[in-house]
Amino acid sequence: MVTAACALLFPLMMGAVVGWGLMLDDGRWLGEGARPWQFALGIGMACAVTALPILMLFMRQLGLLRTPLGQRVLRYASLDDIAIWAVLAVVVWDLDGLLRQVGFLIGFIALSRGLRVLIPRLPSSDRWFVGLIWLCWVALSAHWAGLHYMVGAFLAGAVMERNWFEAEHLDRMRDMVLLTLMPVFFLSTGLRTQWALGDVSVLLMALLLLVVAIVGKGLGVSLASRWLRWPKGQARLVMWLLQTKALIMIIFSNILLDKQIISGETFTALLLMAAFSTVLTLPMATRALSKVQSPPESAKE
Repeated sequence: MVTAACALLFPLMMGAVVGWGLMLDDGRWLGEGARPWQFALGIGMACAVTALPILMLFMRQLGLLRTPLGQRVLRYASLDDIAIWAVLAVVVWDLDGLLRQVGFLIGFIALSRGLRVLIPRLPSSDRWFVGLIWLCWVALSAHWAGLHYMVGAFLAGAVMERNWFEAEHLDRMRDMVLLTLMPVFFLSTGLRTQWALGDVSVLLMALLLLVVAIVGKGLGVSLASRWLRWPKGQARLVMWLLQTKALIMIIFSNILLDKQIISGETFTALLLMAAFSTVLTLPMATRALSKVQSPPESAKE
């Protein structure tokens, strides 16, 4: 909890300060439908987010995934992932539709309790149909309530258990999604990206946000490591592993653009920052791993 909180709050606060500073510019970065606090918190969130799926891939390549150290990093990232989705829900919260959102949350809590009773009693083949109906209902209901459908999709998955579904079927579904839906998502993202901007301000903004994300994450993890007395070198390794942004950052940027919280130029800068951050993660983590002092707990299981 200490490490996850420090790794989240430092880049979040530093990014929010930068977001407030950007609003003092000519207004080109701010979305048409954004309140100032939404924009600042959205930029802070972008600096703090960690892409959990890509993190697992990187740790598998580094041979860390099944080690105690790797499992610790996954716990940090998982806690931050839950927290950052909560921050996103606050950012996209629509005060004009507050009554609908309260109604959605009440209905979601009530139906999720029923779902957790119903699905374990169903045959394995029927669970998939109920699960998909549940996913669509929660996502569309969240969209109707003024939240983004991605927030609803996350909530739908958060109350479901992995052991309800066979691992082979889960892998098959993931492969199908990656093959059919993911290219469409990236195509849509690419079409919305504004590259012909006429100056280097967007690139400079991306680099500024990258520096803020790295420094903020580094300060947070360093403070936690000193407090908890980690072995020498672990803080740098953990910081770089938690720095990867990739797909989750792209999803969040799309949500902020859909809600008109950021402008098209800010959207492009955030995509560039996510790319730069993810490209840096693996080589810097590899270098940090070579210098880390391996304590007994980091031996492979």
